[in-house]
Amino acid sequence: MSDTGSLPLHMQIAELLIRDIAAGRLVDGERLPPERHMAAAHGISVGTLRKALAALQEKHLLERVQGSGNYIRARAETDSVYAFLRLELACGGGLPKARVLSVDRLPKDPALPDFGPHSHGHRIRRLRFLSGIVAAVEEIWLDAGQAATLSVPELSESLYYFYRTRLNLRIARAVDSVGQGPVPDWAPAEFPHPPGTPLPMITRISHSHQGTPVEASWTWYDPVRVRYTVRLK
Repeated sequence: MSDTGSLPLHMQIAELLIRDIAAGRLVDGERLPPERHMAAAHGISVGTLRKALAALQEKHLLERVQGSGNYIRARAETDSVYAFLRLELACGGGLPKARVLSVDRLPKDPALPDFGPHSHGHRIRRLRFLSGIVAAVEEIWLDAGQAATLSVPELSESLYYFYRTRLNLRIARAVDSVGQGPVPDWAPAEFPHPPGTPLPMITRISHSHQGTPVEASWTWYDPVRVRYTVRLK
């Protein structure tokens, strides 16, 4: 899988740990393995792991006790790059990655819910992975008023992170409707269900920090290996 638009490695590890905390795979008060063991398990250097752990500590999700180890401090809410991603592996969690298949500026699809004032949008089609497992295909439309142009190389694996850091656009709220729809004909062959197969489909409207709907999307996910999960606390 291409690393185009990849998040920094330490951020990927931090986000994976955050999702494991949310999924209950890492629980409050749990002591993490020694850093050298964790680094080896993830195939990274100890220095990279320590940067990831420092990011968790900044979010108050980790307590580092000198001479004792690193302890999880679970919280109900946290500032995560993937805070709005509701797809998880059936066993919980999973490191999100995405491959952008195409980006086009087009008149908005009339089948989309209303979002943004512009008549055109940037249509982004992606293949979504969780810890290397093909999980979903996504068609995401960003109102063209938010950016004059978009290209495949500049997009990061987290679009919301890209919006925030490159477009000064913060997504503050998302509304999901879960139904069923056929896999689109543009889905790549590696997606485990052929075009036309009825699958769970998420329709999302995303709102900016100013309360304006700026993005609409459809996501078709593999129900065999993936779950749509919302935790109420």
